[in-house]
Amino acid sequence: MRRLALSFMLAVLAAGPAAAEQDLLLGADMASPAMTRAEMSRADVEALIKAADGTPVDLHDKALSGLDLSGLNLRGANLRTARLNKANLRGADLSGANLEQAWFIKADLAGAKLAEAKMFGITARDADFSGADLSRSMPIGDFKGADMSGATLIDLKGGADIKNQSMGLMRAVFTSVNLSGANLKGANLGRSRLEYANLKDANLTDVVLMGSDLSGANLTGATVAGADFRNVDVSGARLIDLRGQSAAKDWAERVNIDRAITQASN
Repeated sequence: MRRLALSFMLAVLAAGPAAAEQDLLLGADMASPAMTRAEMSRADVEALIKAADGTPVDLHDKALSGLDLSGLNLRGANLRTARLNKANLRGADLSGANLEQAWFIKADLAGAKLAEAKMFGITARDADFSGADLSRSMPIGDFKGADMSGATLIDLKGGADIKNQSMGLMRAVFTSVNLSGANLKGANLGRSRLEYANLKDANLTDVVLMGSDLSGANLTGATVAGADFRNVDVSGARLIDLRGQSAAKDWAERVNIDRAITQASN
């Protein structure tokens, strides 16, 4: 399974312009037992946590899809390349965990603690992160359709690394993500994908948005003081009743300004 995950990553990174789509589901058999079943029970996981005696538990490359792991202490856990599709992790503590190349499709992480978690190459489409704490985490992965309403994403590190030409193709994909009421103060979302994202009443204070795609996004009532809008595509974006707009950075440098929606329709 580790080889499979690595092959997906290499294919994405080597695909040139097509890699912008960052579709980590390419070639994955989502109906296979490796993606839909669990090789362990909750009791097994609890036993490993107990045996670890306070040290981070190692669950890398494990099949854990569908398990109820709600409320467990998984701080610093190694879940690299693990499969947790449709798993219940409500209220779990995953602070500082290694979730690189892990699968969380339709997983329930509502209220979970994910501060400083490593998420490079993660696939978490349609997952529930509502009310979760992702502060200072590194979500360079696919969160398309996820629910992050009311989540805390302070100092999020989701910007693409343009210094490395291949790795720079990887970015945070928040397409159609619900970020309404979320706190993203100080987050780095440079060159990220936020098409059709719901950012209504979100706190975007000092957020780096440079080069990101906000086309079709809803920013109604969002706070944008100090946010960097240089080369941000706002085609079809709802920029209505913004708070702190006069203090936004490079506001005049947005792309497709004439196509943005700035007034509420009657």
